[in-house]
Amino acid sequence: MRKYLFSAGFALLVAATSVSITAMTPPAFASTIKYVVNNVPITTGDIAHRAAFLKLQRKKGDAGQEMIDQTLRMAEARRLGIRITDAQVDAAYQRFATNNKMQLKQLDGIMAQSGVTKEHFKDFIRAQMAWNQALGARYRSGEGGAVTEQDAVRRMLDKGGAKPTAMEYMLQQVIFVVPASERSATLAKRKREADAMRARFNGCDSTRQFAKGLIDVTVRDLGRVLAPQLPADWADQIKATKVGGATATRETERGIEFIGICSSREVSDDKAAQMVFQSEGGNDKDADELSKKYVDELRKKAKIVER
Repeated sequence: MRKYLFSAGFALLVAATSVSITAMTPPAFASTIKYVVNNVPITTGDIAHRAAFLKLQRKKGDAGQEMIDQTLRMAEARRLGIRITDAQVDAAYQRFATNNKMQLKQLDGIMAQSGVTKEHFKDFIRAQMAWNQALGARYRSGEGGAVTEQDAVRRMLDKGGAKPTAMEYMLQQVIFVVPASERSATLAKRKREADAMRARFNGCDSTRQFAKGLIDVTVRDLGRVLAPQLPADWADQIKATKVGGATATRETERGIEFIGICSSREVSDDKAAQMVFQSEGGNDKDADELSKKYVDELRKKAKIVER
């Protein structure tokens, strides 16, 4: 399941890198409003960029309907409090270029000359990342026919496997808050402060003591989290960090953050079985069905006006 949620959205784009662009001229798109989705306009320019994107992927689809779905997904992610930062999007864009053995200029060129534009691609990346988090939250909540703990155990035992184990982490989140209005002026300074505190981190018991006297620093106890439930943008760092240590600092929409690893242990229970089963990607079909059902529900509630 986790593989689907956090990487499948980019896998379908690999075809884009093999398209020849030597003879292509970037089309000019005039923009007028074509749809209004819950008071959010979708322009003919947006739709033209998506149509170019579909062509680049050699994929059939209705560009207008895809933009409606993307608008609904982004609105739902915002409702759930999901925010994808520019830094996260830029990092994903860079990874896509690197994974396909391209320099950023080459990828920018493909996006520009095909009529997609890097801005539209980045909007797609942002929407995909946000929707993956929304889908993951709903899947884990048990809605939409998600695998229950008992179902997961039964399926694994039916396959001849033993009940699986999973690492369970006790985590602590440290946030050096940076208001949006002060971001450009103070972000670098706050990162230096966060890096200094992170370097002194030696276990969760002393974090609040270290934070005393520091301005706008929040310490949150996140409790126990199973490995398959770790947020994708933190999971690798958390798994690679020893107990009593802390991850590297990262820029987020809230400011500069790091995660402290208070403790970890291997557990074996029905909940672990459920999480492991879902994280192994054996339920991608269910995830596809859940995504479609989720979007259908959003469409039924939405006010969609065609101009």
